[in-house]
Amino acid sequence: MSRGVVVIGGTSGIGREIARHRAERGDEVVLTGRDADRARTVAKEVGAARGLGLDLSRPREIAGALTDVGRVDHLVLAGVSRDANSVTEYDIDAAIHLVTLKLVGYTEVVHALRTRLHEDSAIVLFGGQAKERPYPGATTVATVNAGVTGLVNTLATELAPIRVNAVHPGVVGDSPFWSDKPQDILIANTPTGRLATMRDVVDAVDFLLGNRSVNAVNLNVDGGWLLR
Repeated sequence: MSRGVVVIGGTSGIGREIARHRAERGDEVVLTGRDADRARTVAKEVGAARGLGLDLSRPREIAGALTDVGRVDHLVLAGVSRDANSVTEYDIDAAIHLVTLKLVGYTEVVHALRTRLHEDSAIVLFGGQAKERPYPGATTVATVNAGVTGLVNTLATELAPIRVNAVHPGVVGDSPFWSDKPQDILIANTPTGRLATMRDVVDAVDFLLGNRSVNAVNLNVDGGWLLR
C-alpha cells in the first residue's frame, strides 16, 4: 500500500537514502532541503514526488513551506547540522542556530502538519549518540541530541495515538561526513567489528515507522560502540 511520506532534510546523506528507499517502494514522497532548487533536483533523482525548500533554523517560515503537503502517513525529521562548540570557546550564534534547527524546527514541523497526520501515522526524529558519548566540540550537539529524547516523550504523549520514536546513529561509516575520515580506532571500539552504515539506519527508521507497537523509543544504531 502506497503511503504519504515526508522526509525533512532529504537532500543529502541518510535523509536522501530514506527518501530514495521509500520512493522505490512506491510511496508518495515529499522531501525538503534548505535550497528549493536543490530539493527539486534531488526529488527527481531519487523518484520522490516533490522537493520543497524548508529551513529548519527559520521556524516561522515552516508552516508556509508545507502548506501544499497532503495526508502524512509517515514523517521523518532527518535534518541535521553540526557545530564545533565548547564552554571555553562558546559561539552563541552557532549554538542558537543548532538548538533552533533541531528542537524548535522539528517541533514546528509537527505542529504545521498536525492536521494532516492521523491516528495510524508515525513519526521518527533524528538524534545522535553524541548525547551519550560527547567529544571535544560537541557541547551543543550533545545537548540537543539529549533534548531529542525528551521531545520524543512529550510528542508521543501529546499526539497519542500517533506513534513517535527517534533513531540515534553513532558513527555511520559510509555517510558523507564520515566516509573520508580515519575509522580504524572507531571500528576497534565497536563490538560488531564494523561501523553502522546508512543502510542500517534506513532499516532502523523503517522498523520504527512500521511496527505499530513501538512507541516513545530512542533507538541507538551504533553496533554497541564502546567508550574506552
